[in-house]
Amino acid sequence: MSLSRCLRHLLVLCALLVLSGTGQDAVLKAQESAASSAARAVVKTHTYVSLDPVPRGKEFEVAVVVDINEAYHMNSHKPLDSYLIPTTLTPRPPAGFKVIDTVYPKGHDKKFPFSPDKPLNVYSGKVTLRMRVSALASAPIGTTPLPITLRYQACNNSACLPPVRVQVNAQVQIAKAGTKGRALHPEIFAESSSPHK
Repeated sequence: MSLSRCLRHLLVLCALLVLSGTGQDAVLKAQESAASSAARAVVKTHTYVSLDPVPRGKEFEVAVVVDINEAYHMNSHKPLDSYLIPTTLTPRPPAGFKVIDTVYPKGHDKKFPFSPDKPLNVYSGKVTLRMRVSALASAPIGTTPLPITLRYQACNNSACLPPVRVQVNAQVQIAKAGTKGRALHPEIFAESSSPHK
């Protein structure tokens, strides 16, 4: 069989798979997976802890710094319309830790071609989301990961990517009560932010 005939048969087979229910499902799943990967690719995250080590019984902060691709923006934590998906941090503290507060910066109002009359409240460029956490007396000594889920929806000037959840971890070094901790990353944790719970 010639190469051109093989290619024709392959194209017909692909078309039949797409037209069948299984083929459509596979194509849709592949498209969803590609869109989700694209949404994750436009945002880079970095986590920081304010104190090292953290003595048992002491409060500390965790920051998630989000770098957003210059062609995109994300809805702020307080978008102007209820149907828009807010940016959120959801911690899953292990035993021995208590999350006291989450601090989100204010977004900025911006108009887009798809919403020329009404601005949206968005994050763009670099944004820092912070959490106040307490290491309880029962916090395990040593290094403990603090899992956090970042949820956002990235959009450009013409379309939005699907909302995604990105898993990040803050590594916290816990020491016995009374240990002196060293303040880290003052350039991040000294910044003033307006809390929006």
